[in-house]
Amino acid sequence: MEITPYFDKNKKDPVYSQLYSYIKREIESGRLSSGSRLPSIRQLSKYLKVSKNTIEAAYQQLIAEGYAESRPKSGIFVLPIDEVLKPKQPLTLESMNSKEQPKETFKYDFQYGDIDIPSFPMKNWRKYLNETLDALDYDGFNYGDKQGDAELRKQIALYLYRSRGVECRQEQIVITSGTQQSINLLIHLLCLRKEMIGFEDPGYDGVRSVFSYENCKIIPIPLQEDGIDIETLPIGTKAVYVTPSHQFPMGMILSIQKRKKLLNWAYQSGGYVIEDDYDGEFRYQGMPIPPLKALDEGEKVIYLGTFSKCFLPSARLSFIVLPPELAVKYKKGNQLYHQNVPSVIQKAASRFMASGEFERHIRKMRKIYHGKHRALLSSIEIYMGNKVEIIGEKAGLHILLKVKKRNDVELIEAAGLKGVKVYSASAYLLNNDVITEDATIMLGFGGLSVEDIESGVRLLHEAWFI
Repeated sequence: MEITPYFDKNKKDPVYSQLYSYIKREIESGRLSSGSRLPSIRQLSKYLKVSKNTIEAAYQQLIAEGYAESRPKSGIFVLPIDEVLKPKQPLTLESMNSKEQPKETFKYDFQYGDIDIPSFPMKNWRKYLNETLDALDYDGFNYGDKQGDAELRKQIALYLYRSRGVECRQEQIVITSGTQQSINLLIHLLCLRKEMIGFEDPGYDGVRSVFSYENCKIIPIPLQEDGIDIETLPIGTKAVYVTPSHQFPMGMILSIQKRKKLLNWAYQSGGYVIEDDYDGEFRYQGMPIPPLKALDEGEKVIYLGTFSKCFLPSARLSFIVLPPELAVKYKKGNQLYHQNVPSVIQKAASRFMASGEFERHIRKMRKIYHGKHRALLSSIEIYMGNKVEIIGEKAGLHILLKVKKRNDVELIEAAGLKGVKVYSASAYLLNNDVITEDATIMLGFGGLSVEDIESGVRLLHEAWFI
């Protein structure tokens, strides 16, 4: 058998390498079949008019890689190689971009969670950031206290007492980078993996996803007019997650009777109540509602707070108020975890709060959001009247609209055709067996102007009822 490769003298690759590559391709393609005997070194050297060393070097490389073997007194033979399955086309950035659907744009987006950024005192916040940077020593640029900046925790404790009636010490407070991180920390602190967790249904899907990811057994607890149905909590439940001051997303307030029942459940069972007070600063009707934590004499309520709605979402500032016993346990057992919130942000926020600027900002935002809230309710009354039912309108930065005998998907699509983005509250349901004949649409208003709110509601009326 003879083989006739072409040697390109202009290539930088030596001749032996070109010969090796040629024979390798022939073997892989099947043109040199398994068991075939390769020409002898002397024979091929004479035929190709190259040195024996060149042929030997190419053969040795083929043998080393398993394409051929040398059999004593017989020669060099091609070895069988398994067929390599052709891999699927790898996903590249270019192919990912080509498959992405163009992002929908809407003139009015009633997204829950958006805040009124233009009203934020950016100039003053920048001043405190600069002051913090100027005052920092070398240690200030390190990770910082694992529990959070001590002065910030002190300011939060003072603020909670004045504004929410919660008594706590700074040693009980842990600074986190968001409610989801707070929940993740509590799962490990309370050893909740594979344990039963009572969860409002519907409830906040961001928290639910963390419990689910950590393999907790989520028990959906149905809602009644005054909050969760505590009687349905099964025996063995280790913790209950609730939003008692403004249930998310339905908006009701947990009644005083049920608050006491929930506390009694915790005291008797040894379980914990995780209270998420995510927007307690904004209430538009009646007296302020004190958190469940303010009633907790047995230290079984874990209080979660966030600055996302009343300050800046991008600051990533949230906090946990732990019962004293858990605060001691946290300090002993969580020394491997570094603080996630940048020290500069924490120290600047501490200055911002200590100056009184934070509470002035809260008072200002209450007025602004109250004005938007009135505009939303007034526009709904003017354009939709008794065609819809408003739910959860007493507090927070969103309301729900119940539209009888209509479908969520149908209403969302119709609104989109008018350039308005709205959202379904059914996305927060855990128990999908719950059947309702009416659509429930969520309207967040924090990030929209009064004019946008009024125009958006008018377009929704045209989309749904004309």
